Order: sequence, then C-alpha cells, then structure tokens
Amino acid sequence: MNALHRPGLKKLESFLYKEAELLDRADLLNWMNLYTDDGIYWMPVREDQEDGLNHISIFHDDKMLMDIRARHMQDPKSPSKTFPQRSSRIIGNVQIKEFTADECIVTSSFHCVAFYPDRQEVYAGRNTHTLFRNNDSWLIRLRRVDLINCDASHKSIHSYI
Repeated sequence: MNALHRPGLKKLESFLYKEAELLDRADLLNWMNLYTDDGIYWMPVREDQEDGLNHISIFHDDKMLMDIRARHMQDPKSPSKTFPQRSSRIIGNVQIKEFTADECIVTSSFHCVAFYPDRQEVYAGRNTHTLFRNNDSWLIRLRRVDLINCDASHKSIHSYI
C-alpha cells in the first residue's frame, strides 16, 4: 500500500457522513450523484449471500432503478408524498479493508431509525462500500447493506437504509 495515495480515514468517514445526511434528508437525486454510472445499491436477503443477481435480494438497484425510485418519491402525486420521510442514522466503526490506487473497500456499522406515518422502524447492520477514485474524491461502485436481521420478515422498506 502506498501511504502517499491511501485516503485518510477522516476523509472516508466524511464521505460516509455526507451519504447518510443525503439519505436522512431523502435527497435521493443528489445521493445518486455519489454513485458511479455502473453503481449498485445491494441489500442481501441472507447473511452469506454471494451475489445479488442470482439470488433474491431485499434491494439490488442499479443507477437506473435508483433514478426511477427517486423520481417516484419526488412526484407530488406519489403515495409516498402523503407523509414526510424522516430518518436518522449513526455510522461508526469505519475501517479501510482494502486499498488500491483506484479502489477502496470501506466497512462501517450503522443504526438507522426511520419514521413512517404509523410506526417507527429500527434497522442496524454493516455497510461495505466499494469506492472508485474520481480525481480527488470517491464515488460508490457498490454499497452492500447487510442488515443484522436480513433473513427476518420485514414490512415494506420505504426508502434506502
């Protein structure tokens, strides 16, 4: 590992905090700008799931599907606009797992509380971000969200966690 090109942990934490803030504000259109054109948001349905293409997933969204969901949620006629989306996330235990000149794999733990009109849901788990270097910043090529209860029965998850 070349220490001169290795990103600082604080810079990567700031990137993850920025992503969390955009999700907490339900600013999905700007959130998508953090992804590469071939970026994937993946939430497996099993703890040991190897991929999202050959198995059922809670989410396995490419950028086009993210855009469809985001625009649907922004549409004033959408049922999702009948109540404000509110969430609060805490990210911790950020660790750099792998690093090359162009790619970095970062893991973190998270807790997310999401409010829906009749209930509050608590989600917790582990993120694995595969980041691609874009000049002096990073873009998300893959975000894997492993819920601690991924194999449990869930009510409809209304937004990205």
